[in-house]
Amino acid sequence: MSCVQLLSVLAPALTSGTERYPRDCSVIHQDKSQRSGVFTIYPDGPRSAVQVYCDMDSLRGGWTVFQRRMDGSVNFYRPWDQYKTGFGSAVFMLVSGLENLFHLTLRKRYELLVDMEDFEGNQVFARYSSFSISPESYGYRLHVSGFTDGGAGDSLGYHSGQKFSTFDKDQDNKGDGNCARLRLGAFWYNGCFRANPNGVYRWGADGTVSAVGVEWSHWKGHDYSLKSISMKIRPVQ
Repeated sequence: MSCVQLLSVLAPALTSGTERYPRDCSVIHQDKSQRSGVFTIYPDGPRSAVQVYCDMDSLRGGWTVFQRRMDGSVNFYRPWDQYKTGFGSAVFMLVSGLENLFHLTLRKRYELLVDMEDFEGNQVFARYSSFSISPESYGYRLHVSGFTDGGAGDSLGYHSGQKFSTFDKDQDNKGDGNCARLRLGAFWYNGCFRANPNGVYRWGADGTVSAVGVEWSHWKGHDYSLKSISMKIRPVQ
């Protein structure tokens, strides 16, 4: 079965209890019978359909997942245009696209939840009460604040105010190099990172090549690549 066929099987139909064109997963979550899975949302109106994974279980549910790493089957070392429009699969891996993410956070106040797990089965999170990004003309600049510690520590605050960088579009604060190239990823790099969720998927502790893995430095340091990490948003309640 192809990825497209699998998505069509797994994507639940909208029920009569939800809006016809839900902008995010919080609208779908109004129907309490819906479980976590793949749904179609419309970040910028009826013509902007995109399939995303909706987390209906974490912290009262309704989270729209825009970044998800679970294994190494998808290469995240990609150019700017692919991060802008999105790539991967909502079932397994996901970057829903920076343009969609901008439209999602344009009209409402959103909070952010970052869930992560190591290869020993430990699970932690970082939560932020405010999250948004600027339009492409401003480099999809990140705005995040209001940290609450769920055991992970604050590795994202360092990146607030930064533009998004890829190997072919350097917008970081490192004057002597491109952080995306140096760290084999793409992110709101400063100079360079405390969080690198789009780095190379590796298997736990590995210092062979330092600071290129799927990392959250305040929890596991720069030489431990996480088993899973997901970034998800919902309107502030």
